[in-house]
Order: sequence, then C-alpha cells, then structure tokens
Amino acid sequence: MSTFDLNNLLSLTIPHDRIATSPAHPRDSARLLLLRRATSEITDLTIRDLPSLISPANLLVLNNSKVIPARLICSQNRTELLLLEETSPGWWTALGTPSKRLQPGTIVSPDPIPGSTPAGPAPQLRVEKHIPGGQLVLRVLGDSLNLQQYGLPPLPPYILKSRKVQGQPDFQPTDPADYQTTYAQPPGSVAAPTAGLHFTPELLAQFPHAFVTLHVGLGTFRPIKTEDFRDHPMHAEHYEIPAGFAEKADAADKLIAVGTTSARVLESAPSLHPHTGTTSAYIYPPYEFKRVGGLLTNFHLAHSTLLLLVAAFAGPELTLRAYQHALKNNYRFFSFGDAMLIL
Repeated sequence: MSTFDLNNLLSLTIPHDRIATSPAHPRDSARLLLLRRATSEITDLTIRDLPSLISPANLLVLNNSKVIPARLICSQNRTELLLLEETSPGWWTALGTPSKRLQPGTIVSPDPIPGSTPAGPAPQLRVEKHIPGGQLVLRVLGDSLNLQQYGLPPLPPYILKSRKVQGQPDFQPTDPADYQTTYAQPPGSVAAPTAGLHFTPELLAQFPHAFVTLHVGLGTFRPIKTEDFRDHPMHAEHYEIPAGFAEKADAADKLIAVGTTSARVLESAPSLHPHTGTTSAYIYPPYEFKRVGGLLTNFHLAHSTLLLLVAAFAGPELTLRAYQHALKNNYRFFSFGDAMLIL
C-alpha cells in the first residue's frame, strides 16, 4: 500500500462548484466512471451503460433502507437538530448545533416544513442529557412528533453550504423525493445510501438483484478527525439480511455492492442467511474483500470512512487516479453527484 497515495487521497480538495446540489434528472442520466482494477483502465460512461457492463450471472446488492425526515430547524431557539434514532417511543438520540444553546432542560420547537400549515401547536422536545460522542438525548413532550409535517430531508451540510454559496434556497420541494431511492422500504436512515439514487425502476428491472437493509447513521457519515485514520471510532449501525438472500447470492458468480453500506453488510455479516444485527465494520487499506466482487459508488468526501473503503477495494493509487480524472473531466461530486463502477 502506498502511504503517499493514501494521504493525497484523504487530503483532496473538491471545489464548491463541483459539489452537486441536486441530482441528475432523470436519475439514470448521471455520468459513470468505469474503473477496471485488473488493467487500471478508466472509461467515461453514463449510468444507462450499466446493463452492458454487468453480467446476468452477477447479483446487484442494494440497501433498501428508507431515509426519515430527520432534520429539524428550530428557528425560535436558533438551533438545528439531526435526529439519529428513536430508542423508545418519544425518545431520540440526536446531534444539535450550536450545542451551547442545547443544554439539559432546554425545550425546543421545530418549524413546520416550508409551505405547510400544520393543524394545532408545534411539537416540543426537551434536551434530557448529553452523551458521549457529542450526542443529545431528546424527549418529545405531549403528542408524538410528526416528522412528515416538521422534518426536512437530512441533506448533508456540504450540499446546504454549496446551495447557499450558489444563491439557492436551503429547501427545495423536490428534496424529499430526490434524497430517496425508488426502492426504499423500511424507514430508519438519516442519510441516503446514495449509490442507489441513480436507479429508476426500469433500470433496476434489467438486473438480477437483491436487497439488504442497513440504517445509515453516524457509522457511515461521521468524518475522520483523528490524526491517524486507523484510530477513528466507528459507531454501530443496524442491518438486516432477509429470507432468500443467501440462495440468490450462492447462485451468482459475483456480488456487486451498490454503495459502501451494502458492501459493509456483505463483508461484516457472519452469514448471508436471514438475521438482524449491528455492524461497526471499518474497512480501509489493506483489506482483502471476502464477498464483494464489484462496487458501484458515488464520489466521497476526503476525510470519510467511505473513501477509505473504496481505496481498500480499488487500491489507493488507482482510486486517487480515478478522483483526479473525475475532477479534470467535470464529474459532479458527493451525494447528488455522479458514480463510479469498480470491477
């Protein structure tokens, strides 16, 4: 492993105008960078080329977790919350900013979704305590919290910042649909499994495919802040492998993970037979993949565990070359951006 290439990869700077603030329309019109590990070949294609690249003997594995509207703007309190998990009815763990305004005992009230007029008074949440990792414990006071009326899609901060820089509104009416895969089922994610955003139902129907569920949380999107990336603490995330998955996987000659979350489930699950569990798998170079034979993924933030997983699969040097090629050739980056298929 080249430490030089890995360090350069982790310190890449992506200009704000290259950060996609909305997805490609239609979804499958996004660009696709094909990266072949055996030959180091890089080819510029589009998502619509996927049927010609993936064998019918392969199996696409997708994460079908549904994003919840977990972002709460509390303008009266001049605070913002990102709900992480409802640990029991009416009790949530969350992240909040600025933390100095969210001390235990503080009561906050979220704004309704722009353009809506909910019936009745706004819900209230009380900060019960702070817990390790910069998280809050919140309790909903009175009636349950209706996230469909008060919660916004939890778009990543870099998208919101880029929108502001480009003079775009913070919230766009298409966000709830745009920041959700077309096959999303069980709710629980607070960030989208973004590689799957490129699939229309018509495109997905062209491939043998199967679903796993990983509810995306801090384990996926918390950035690396430790001096040595290997010291980064990974948070556990809940996953499920459904009935029938093992049989489909056994019949395939190669598993192609759609997204790093699907890859982490495949690599960390003790078996592919039906079960639920949690994973805090942290994959970085050098790592030998046991089940994943191909990876479809978006372009990721520099200081992220997702980028390290990609570098582990393709190798730091080839991953760095791919990112430099994408920058040079005007690819769109991050959650709403273009994709890369690594074979």
